[in-house]
Amino acid sequence: MSLARQIKPISYLKSSTAEAVRTVTDTGEPLYITQNGEARIVVQDIHTYEKTQETLALLRILALGEAEVMKGDTVPADEAIEVIRQRLRS
Repeated sequence: MSLARQIKPISYLKSSTAEAVRTVTDTGEPLYITQNGEARIVVQDIHTYEKTQETLALLRILALGEAEVMKGDTVPADEAIEVIRQRLRS
């Protein structure tokens, strides 16, 4: 679907909410809502939203890990594995 067909004024959302929900759900594509000619909100289906949130969470975890590496806050893999083995034996 072309981007132009996904941009709608807020009046469309007010008058055609059920159609907007059906379109977003069926296509998986977001709907961009404008107000006074400016983009204001994005409407997307819940499945896509949840996937986006999961992706963002993973990216945050990666960023935290990278920050720890940059600070040198790491341990060698063999030491970490040994700690895990000891905990499993306990």
